[in-house]
Amino acid sequence: MKLMRDLACWQGARFRDGQRQGHYESWFLRANHPSRNEAFWIRYTIFSPQGRPQDAIGELWAVHFDGEAGLIHTAKDEIPIGDCRFAPTGLDVSVGSSTLRAGRLRGGAARPQQIAWNLAYRDGQAPLIFLPDRLYEARFPKAKSLATRPNVVFTGTLSVDGAKVAIDDWVGSENHNWGRRHTDSYAWGQVAGFDDAPDAFLECATARLRVGPLWTPPLTIVCLRVDGRDYRLNSLAQSFRARGSWQYFDWRFDTEQDGVHICGRIHASREHFVGLTYYNPPGGSHTCLNSKIAACELTLERPGMPTRTLTTRHRAAFEILTDDVNHQVPLAT
Repeated sequence: MKLMRDLACWQGARFRDGQRQGHYESWFLRANHPSRNEAFWIRYTIFSPQGRPQDAIGELWAVHFDGEAGLIHTAKDEIPIGDCRFAPTGLDVSVGSSTLRAGRLRGGAARPQQIAWNLAYRDGQAPLIFLPDRLYEARFPKAKSLATRPNVVFTGTLSVDGAKVAIDDWVGSENHNWGRRHTDSYAWGQVAGFDDAPDAFLECATARLRVGPLWTPPLTIVCLRVDGRDYRLNSLAQSFRARGSWQYFDWRFDTEQDGVHICGRIHASREHFVGLTYYNPPGGSHTCLNSKIAACELTLERPGMPTRTLTTRHRAAFEILTDDVNHQVPLAT
């Protein structure tokens, strides 16, 4: 199958009504306040359990992180799939009355707290293709993802339990992921603009996959856009050679290829995370420990160029997917 290169194809839904193969798919948008320790994350999702297409649903998620006040507000709604629409090309998503179009999202969710949004976004960069191109049409890995529009700029308002939050030129991203099942265990990170490099964009992951009764070693992928160039250290062989490990709540990774060396650390305190339940299409669920106000320090070494250090105090997204119950992070949904 020909690889889909243009933005409209990358944005379009892979899900097809009535398919019996299990499927999850989400379009999520996130952004950080220009200077405060504050962020939002909004996610439009399809969940279709394997072999039971009649039980498919749409999900709406929203989280507002206020690190300065020490508050995290979370909302989620589940909507029958018949009240949802997902266009196969371009960005045209409806989950109930909540909508997502290219450059505009409106909607709300009401459990356990109430969050509503009316946001526009503009600018941004070309898609950052996270996996090797050929893997997007391959059976492995079963989970695919990319940042369809890095470094977009959001304006508008959030309503968080009735309190208005003005969104004035917050920088973030538009993203798309999908698959037959969730990755079994991972740490995932993203930075849309470092404090000292506002045009840079990072996406990275360290994952372990279950193959029958066995687990793979940690596989680490790092993709960095900086100084007008993409560094994609993401081949399957490279992911095995790279190093990555995490604990609660500190993750370090190190990868080197063709003279390009990237090492980094993403970390946050426990109180800056919220626990979310992700349904898995083959059955069961995982817990996603989710923060959008983590710190990141990154070092880039390139042949013939000065070493570059990129940092942010609280603009990093940091997620850990786990089945462990000892993380001591409150579950919101």
